[in-house]
Amino acid sequence: MSTTIDDLKRAAVAAIEQRREEIIGIATTILNNPETGFTERRTSRLVQRKLRAMGIPFRSRLALTGVKGVVEGKAGPGPSVAVVGELDSLKVQEHPYHDTTTGAAHACGHHCQIGSMLGAMVGLTVPQVLGALSGRIVPFAVPAEEFIEVERRLRLREERKIEFMGGKQELIRLGEFDDVDMAMLCHTTVERFKMAVGGTSNAHVVKYVEFTGKGAHAGGAPHLGINALNAATFALSAINANRETFRERDVVRAHGIITHGGDAVSAVPASTTLEWRVRSANLDMLAENSAKVDRCFKAGALSVGASVRITNIPGYMPMRNNLTMQELFHRNAADVVGKSSIRVRTPRHNGGGSTDMGDLSQIIPLIHPYAGGVTGTGHGADYLVRDYEQAVINPAKAMAMTVIDLLANGAAGAKEVIKKAERPMTRGQYVAFQRKRAEVITFDGGSA
Repeated sequence: MSTTIDDLKRAAVAAIEQRREEIIGIATTILNNPETGFTERRTSRLVQRKLRAMGIPFRSRLALTGVKGVVEGKAGPGPSVAVVGELDSLKVQEHPYHDTTTGAAHACGHHCQIGSMLGAMVGLTVPQVLGALSGRIVPFAVPAEEFIEVERRLRLREERKIEFMGGKQELIRLGEFDDVDMAMLCHTTVERFKMAVGGTSNAHVVKYVEFTGKGAHAGGAPHLGINALNAATFALSAINANRETFRERDVVRAHGIITHGGDAVSAVPASTTLEWRVRSANLDMLAENSAKVDRCFKAGALSVGASVRITNIPGYMPMRNNLTMQELFHRNAADVVGKSSIRVRTPRHNGGGSTDMGDLSQIIPLIHPYAGGVTGTGHGADYLVRDYEQAVINPAKAMAMTVIDLLANGAAGAKEVIKKAERPMTRGQYVAFQRKRAEVITFDGGSA
């Protein structure tokens, strides 16, 4: 009696279920050891140990901390499918599981991604399953999805350790996705549904802004100084004055933080720095809104006679979920959690956030579904995984089942995805486009 695809899925799910405590343990270990982008050394080593224990060959130190494995299907050659997990955390010092030294905390659920990625591999490396698959499975732990700590990443760029400052951006540049035909990643989310599919995300540009004034005694001779903090304050007021011009349909977000505002209260601040972000639903509106915000920074400098240097850093691109892959995942997720427990978002649904999976989706077909099991607010101190079965185990099962659909029967499913998929960019076009977006703008408000 021949083995069916349903038989393969049942074998994969049984293997995942058998090792569920171990898989959940991976996620909770990472939760208790959070690391921010391009510093995820402990998390990277944990992934390496798990891949080694499963007999999966891998390469490490990709874009500093990334880990890329490869598993060859035993039924012959075929396309490559990546199962992706993100290594990094945020910085939320109020989070109950934050690192007391660095402030790093998993307030976005990436620890669950690594658990579900490795959990999917547990199911896919069952000999019965692997023997029926054609092509390759690529477990890929990637760094630095959260675009934070810009000053530190700029130093990494100056040291030529990276060029692009998002993990998948840099891995694309390095050619590490050249041998990958399609990809999937399942992200945790605060949803009343158990899983969600579809939707898109915002494009964004990242700004590192440096105002330079002139120091002076704040009490004895403030008239001799040029207050860089005041320049920044005027700039933020100018940005706020422009918010009524941001159209709702463009899902515009303009936000940031002041990272340095002066050195002593008794001295007029001679320098002030900001990390800023502008987001929009498409690249055309992003360029328009980014220029508008730059104008506000110049206005702040002009108002007090300071100078400003704006470093515009190529951020992320909108998400493109592949509908063929999405339908396969949707059916498998329904088998795991029930069809009524899945939310289907329209392709235009945009929650306002950004991800470098959007960048990868310009190069290869992929899906970026979501899993529940979380309470609180995304990126907040109360973002906590309450149900690891839902946040880790169920996504592992659904992804493993979807890979089986893609690579069984001579990889007919994956070949259909490749045949139908639209790829807006080649790697070379993507790299050239992102390099073109990078710019440094200087403006001297004292001589204007």
